[in-house]
Amino acid sequence: MKPALLLALAIVAEVLATAALRASDGFSRLIPSVVVVLGYAAAFALMAQILKSFPLGLTYAVWSGVGTALTAIVGWLYFRDAFNGMAVAGIALIILGVVVLNISGTAKH
Repeated sequence: MKPALLLALAIVAEVLATAALRASDGFSRLIPSVVVVLGYAAAFALMAQILKSFPLGLTYAVWSGVGTALTAIVGWLYFRDAFNGMAVAGIALIILGVVVLNISGTAKH
């Protein structure tokens, strides 16, 4: 499987695990707690495979940046977390930073 697809799956697994962490209510609810453990385990297992092909800095920047942006959006849509113009600007800056890393040539392994 292509490393870029694995990275996308790792990001989705991490975002699902993080959302489930919120839903677990301090690990007092079984199903979300299980999703937390499985989601993070899947994310890290996928990351271990991705790092065979992609450089660490770029991979982690994409994973954490896109994951942060998606997690904020999930929090806003699903959990009704506060989301304002400053939050949108911050997420845009995170995404811009990931784009700059990608075009700067650090994507070579």
